Order: sequence, then structure tokens, then C-alpha cells
Amino acid sequence: MRRFIHAEDAATAIEYSMIAALIAILIISSLFTMGTTVEDMFEALMPAFAGPTP
Repeated sequence: MRRFIHAEDAATAIEYSMIAALIAILIISSLFTMGTTVEDMFEALMPAFAGPTP
């Protein structure tokens, strides 16, 4: 029991997993934000690529 209380490996693993989860959340949220911006940009450009309508 004493060895378990003083072991820091589990705490370090938990800290690293929390940091990884935070980074994943930041990446996912930025991709969603950037994805809608890129989609809006392409929707604005589509009429220029469609050409004149007959």
C-alpha cells in the first residue's frame, strides 16, 4: 500500500492522457470551425466555375 501511494507513474499517465484529450478537443473544434469557413468559400466560388447559363 505504501508503494502505491508513492508511485507517480499512474499520475503521470493520467496527466499525459488529459493533455492528449485537451489537444484532441482543440484540434477537432478548430477543424469544425475551419471546415465551415472553407465550405462557405467554395460555395461563394462555385458560380464562377459553373460558367454562363444558356
